[in-house]
Amino acid sequence: MQVARVVAGRSTCLRRPGGAVIVRDKRILATGYNGAPTGLPHCLDIGCLRDQVGALSGERQEICRASHAEQNALVQAARYGIAVEGGTLYCTTFPCSICAKMLVNAGIRRVVYEEDYRDPLAREIMDLAGMEVVRVESARLRDEDHSPAPAQ
Repeated sequence: MQVARVVAGRSTCLRRPGGAVIVRDKRILATGYNGAPTGLPHCLDIGCLRDQVGALSGERQEICRASHAEQNALVQAARYGIAVEGGTLYCTTFPCSICAKMLVNAGIRRVVYEEDYRDPLAREIMDLAGMEVVRVESARLRDEDHSPAPAQ
């Protein structure tokens, strides 16, 4: 999960920085972060279209110039011919329904995430596909409320 957090630091999304790491057999296969497609202007540089139209969280995703971290990790693996089937995706935020469909089709078997994102359809898709979904406590949230780390 630490690697996903570090990758999220490269995010160029103004609304929700996100990071994702695909792992199989204890090896990192691919990473991705929320950001515009390669070579295109980033929200950091020209602003957020969804903010400009007042879109709420989870709405009007089609006008967002960024790809999600999960999508970018899958695309990077595909671009370089890396098979991800049977892998685990570690992501900073629960995947949306679009990402959930892509993860199912790519053969990802397990998703580990920190921050929740309310998308009941995404949860249903992953449940129907038999995907294991695990939420881990965010280190940032522990720091904010001064709670001790969970025992391992």
